[in-house]
Amino acid sequence: MASLMTSAAASRTAAVSLVAARRLVVKIGSALLVDRATGALRRDWLLALAQDVALAKSRGTDVVLVSSGSIALGRGVLGLGYDALALEQAQAAAAVGQIRLARAYEEALEPYGLITAQILVTLEDTMDRRRYLNTRATLEQLLALGVVPIVNENDTVATDEIRFGDNDRLAAQIAVTVGADQCVLLSDVDGLYTADPRSDPGAHRFDTIDHITPEIEAMAGDAGSGLSKGGMKTKVMAARTATAGGCAMAITDGFALCPLTALENGANATWFMPQDDPQAARKRWIGAMKSRGVITVDSGAAQALATGKSLLPAGVAAVSGSFGRGDPVTLSAPGGKTLGQGLTRYTADEARAIMGHHSRDIESVLGYPGRAALIHRDDMAL
Repeated sequence: MASLMTSAAASRTAAVSLVAARRLVVKIGSALLVDRATGALRRDWLLALAQDVALAKSRGTDVVLVSSGSIALGRGVLGLGYDALALEQAQAAAAVGQIRLARAYEEALEPYGLITAQILVTLEDTMDRRRYLNTRATLEQLLALGVVPIVNENDTVATDEIRFGDNDRLAAQIAVTVGADQCVLLSDVDGLYTADPRSDPGAHRFDTIDHITPEIEAMAGDAGSGLSKGGMKTKVMAARTATAGGCAMAITDGFALCPLTALENGANATWFMPQDDPQAARKRWIGAMKSRGVITVDSGAAQALATGKSLLPAGVAAVSGSFGRGDPVTLSAPGGKTLGQGLTRYTADEARAIMGHHSRDIESVLGYPGRAALIHRDDMAL
C-alpha cells in the first residue's frame, strides 16, 4: 500500500508549483458553480476563480478550463428540480444551461482582457484518431492565440454509450491531449483519504502518490453531491490517465474563493506524480502504433525533421500504403532508412496529390483548404 507522505515525497510536492506550470488544466465541478438550493450560478465564486486564471495567464501559463454546470444551470431555469433526469430532460437542460455557462465565463474573464472559447466534446472525439487530432489542433491554436478554452462534454448529444460520464476523466484526457504538465481537479474534498473522513475520524489524507496501486484504487468512493456525477473513483481513474501522459494531477477543495491561489499557498491537496514528461509520453504512444503506410522524404526534409521541423508536402518524395487522416505512418529517408513515425493530417490519396507542392498550393491542388504541414512536429516520434 502506498504510504503517507515521506520527507522525499514532501520535497516532490513542493516542486509541484502552479507558479511553474507551463500548461494548466483546471476542472470545475457543478457543485462549485451552481448553488444546489437555488439552482443559481455562484457568481462571486466564479469571479474569484477568474482572478486566479488571470494571474496564471499573466505568468505565461496556458490555461484550459474543463467545466461542468450546463445541466445544473439548465435544470434550474427549466424548473426540473434535482431528482434524476431522463436522458431527454438532461439533454434539454444542457442545451439551455450551456449558453448561460459560456456567457458567465466570458463575463468573468473579459475584464482581464481574456478571450474565452467554448469547446464541446464527446468520448468519440477522443477515441477516433482523426477527430482527436482535429480537437487537439483547435485547442493548440486557441492557446497559441492566448485564448482560455472552456471545455465541457457535449451533453446535448452524448448518450450513456458515448460519454465520459464525468468531467474528471474528461479533464485528464484534455490534459493529455494538449500536453499539459499540471491538472487540478477542484472538488468538494481536499484529497484522497485512506477512508471516508466523513465517517472515519481516523482517516488520513495522502499528500503525494507516486504510483496508483490496487490498494489506492480500493480506497476510492462514490459521488457525494446531488449535482456532481464524479466520485473519488473517477478521480483516481483520471489520475491514472493524466500521470501516464506526463501530467501531475491534484485533487483539492475548490469551495474557497480563489481556490488556485489557495492551492499555491499550501491548501490541502493530494498530488499524483507524473510518470513521464508529457512530450516523451506522447511520442512513445505515437511510436508504438502500427503503421498504415510509408512516406518517403527527400534529403532536405530529412535534415529539417532532424532539427525538429514539421513535414511539409514539398519535402515528400513518395507515398505508399493506404491510410486515412490521423493514421500513423512510417517516415523514411531517401535510401530507405526509417526515420520514425508520425500521425498524418492527410489521407494517402491526398498526400500523393500534394507531395512536392508548396503548402500555399494545397487548396488549388485538392480543391479545398488544408493544413500547411502534412505531419506536425508534435505528432512525430523520431
